Amino acid sequence: MYAMPATAAIKVVEYDLPNGLHVILHEDHSAPLVAVSVMYHVGAKNEDPKQSGFTDFMEHILSNGGDSHTGEYNEMVQAAGGQSGSNTTQDRTVFYELLPSAQMGLGIWVESRHMAYARMDKATVDEQRKIVKQEKYKYYSQPYALRYNIIYENAYTSSPYRWNTIAKDQYADKATAEELTAYYKEYYAPNNAVIVVAGDINEQYARDYIDRYFGDIPATAKPVNHPADVEPVHTTEKRIAYYDNVQAPGVIIAYHIPAYGTPDYYGVQLLMRLLSAGNNSRFNKNITAAGKAQNVSAIAIGNEQPGLAIVLGIAAQGVKPDELEHNILSEIDKLNQVAEDEYQRIEDKAESDYVLDNQKLQVLAQNLASKYTYLHNTRLIDDEISNYRKVTRADLARIAAKYFTKQNRLVVYYLPKSMQQKK
Repeated sequence: MYAMPATAAIKVVEYDLPNGLHVILHEDHSAPLVAVSVMYHVGAKNEDPKQSGFTDFMEHILSNGGDSHTGEYNEMVQAAGGQSGSNTTQDRTVFYELLPSAQMGLGIWVESRHMAYARMDKATVDEQRKIVKQEKYKYYSQPYALRYNIIYENAYTSSPYRWNTIAKDQYADKATAEELTAYYKEYYAPNNAVIVVAGDINEQYARDYIDRYFGDIPATAKPVNHPADVEPVHTTEKRIAYYDNVQAPGVIIAYHIPAYGTPDYYGVQLLMRLLSAGNNSRFNKNITAAGKAQNVSAIAIGNEQPGLAIVLGIAAQGVKPDELEHNILSEIDKLNQVAEDEYQRIEDKAESDYVLDNQKLQVLAQNLASKYTYLHNTRLIDDEISNYRKVTRADLARIAAKYFTKQNRLVVYYLPKSMQQKK
């Protein structure tokens, strides 16, 4: 495992290539590993609302389609003793390789092929479309799988977050190669990306490889467009019921929260830990362990623009959805009361999560890329622990009163079809 002192500044070297690609190098020889990660500043929010699913589709094409090495990138990395992966959110798409340090050049080369040589002929697109449809079918076959679609479609009115990364009825299922090529050329370019090479590296060798493989890739002809629509302040609670093939009623409550990296965002994250992190969390002690729910979880989504804090509870046998909602809201309504021992516990949990996450080299590489992509300042990664420590108990009370209000929430009853009244 990669080792990093809890309080040490993370040493990085940063520079830009002439084509606009931002480069971040982090050298540490504590383990013979290297992580190569390229993050593109494109996610579901960049899609035309009428062309949903393009970003997730593009992730599949770049990972598995590509050029003359179609389908071989992952095999090459595995043969070299490494692993690779990719994922897409509403704000960004990331590709990465974790390799023995002697194979650093392979990781850099693979990522350059993603950026410069993607092939989107009809045969490639049709092949990947089948795979995407299969994965989407598998995804939506899971219980409560439509929860994020329902949340985003109802929590937002004008924000580009109002559709899910994997849209259920997405346009990408019928998109042409020409449409996908245009999307690729607009967003998957060096001036809309950051590359991180971290671990057991030689800085000059890394520079040479990056220049060799990325230096000649042209920037986009025009500045990349990023949507700036801001969701208006919500003043009325919204409630809906959705019926699906599930066994037990679910209750979802979503609140609008500030953007990733803002001071109040860290307070919201602490409150989420208070509610659902570990056996000592309020949800576990007062709801799940008391037999009122199978489980109750709480997450705060760190979006580039203001996002959501989402609570999901699955009712225990015999518990009605309104009872479960009452139990959840009774805990949320008490967020303005945080005891000193609770405060210390969630602060310590935030710090330990940060340290443990960044001990994973590929996670550290993605965190460095995220700081640059979202906040345009990689060095802010060193402030993460202090940002949590700056949040006082008084701040938590203020944040709870400001964001966790009735008028700022969406309530969804996710119900078995058997509960739907026939007309």
